[in-house]
Amino acid sequence: MTASAQRTAARVGLRRGFIEFRQQWTNRDDLIGQLVWLAMIFGTLFFMRGAHLPGTSFSLGAATVPGVIGAGIVFNGLTSVAGSLVIDREDGTLLRAKATPNGMFGYLVGKVTTFSLVQVASILVMLVPALFLFDGLAPDGFFSILNLLWVLAAGLVATLPIGAAIGSLIQDSRMLALVMLPMFGLGAISGIFYPITSLPGWLQDVAQVFPMYWLGLGMRSALLPDQAVVVEIGQSWRPLPTLGVLLAWAVIGLVLAPILLKRMARRESGSSVAARRERALQRV
Repeated sequence: MTASAQRTAARVGLRRGFIEFRQQWTNRDDLIGQLVWLAMIFGTLFFMRGAHLPGTSFSLGAATVPGVIGAGIVFNGLTSVAGSLVIDREDGTLLRAKATPNGMFGYLVGKVTTFSLVQVASILVMLVPALFLFDGLAPDGFFSILNLLWVLAAGLVATLPIGAAIGSLIQDSRMLALVMLPMFGLGAISGIFYPITSLPGWLQDVAQVFPMYWLGLGMRSALLPDQAVVVEIGQSWRPLPTLGVLLAWAVIGLVLAPILLKRMARRESGSSVAARRERALQRV
């Protein structure tokens, strides 16, 4: 691919990404799904506002907000990207991209753009009302937001490629549950709704292997006051280990995703799309 062709494909991909993002936030069904999810989260946080972090006077509801944002990055980066790839493969979108010059590159740029914008919008929709609902969030003002931005950037790089790699391996949309279930399990042990230090040591070790815990920790370091660190492992925000683990997952994803996506694209053909549609009709 020449540099000129690459730039053209990138521009097309960016335009496609903005269009898909706008569609997601203007489509009634997608919008209702977003609002229902946010209502459930804020309802849970509201009822937690009277509880306190162990050993502090800080609201447990407020302390949960950053963890929920971090978990959302993982769910969006892994399950949403994987699901989108599976759907696009089943309806022939990927085949059309493959048949277009530089189409796969533009397709990937579009997906990265879409889900990055979706994540930023989701954080704003979550964080802005939380700043009014809970006291003590983002205590350092502008510097808290700067801290949040580097965690967000590292989280996107750590999760989007992994999501693409997972999506390239899934052959059937029904298999997406195999991705969702482990995510819920990780959410339960990653200190999202309660301090991880309350869990057995071996579960703490398991949680620290995966990016969800570190994204939650990074978001807490950005948005919570210093007194909240007393419930963290080692009573430290551990910014360098946070960055290191997220970069390690980014390297894994950036190595695996291109290989798996190329293999998936080579296998796409009109007959494979037709066969998937036939199986779908038989299920109906």
